[in-house]
Amino acid sequence: MPDRTFALSLPAHLRPDVPGPQMLMAGALLLTALLGSGLRAETAFDRVESREGFVAQITGRELTYPGIRLQVSEAGRIDGRAFGRPVTGDWRWKDGYFCRTMVWGRKELAYNCQLVEKRAGALRFTSDRGAGDSAVLSLR
Repeated sequence: MPDRTFALSLPAHLRPDVPGPQMLMAGALLLTALLGSGLRAETAFDRVESREGFVAQITGRELTYPGIRLQVSEAGRIDGRAFGRPVTGDWRWKDGYFCRTMVWGRKELAYNCQLVEKRAGALRFTSDRGAGDSAVLSLR
């Protein structure tokens, strides 16, 4: 499964691997960051099984990647910025998955439930209940 690092698994039409003037620039920045970041290290991830386990990971921390800063609150809010655009949204834990709605700039992103996995200092979100693209974000 490809490991594309981007804000909580954006849909294909918003990912930097899909051509578009602003997306090509974001893609170049992401590629540079990926090659030097070490985020694809071989360290294993463990599944986050519950809402309580997820909240324990995010409380008082930001999810970050170069160009991305997100706050995910226990109350179910998502706020931050990604590549110069505001990010807002809501989330809930449903059937063992992080399910979110999100707006990035003016783009409304479709509701998506994502598998969440953890390792020291990072969370991996995999869209479509674990069957889609993945995004690894650092916990700061």
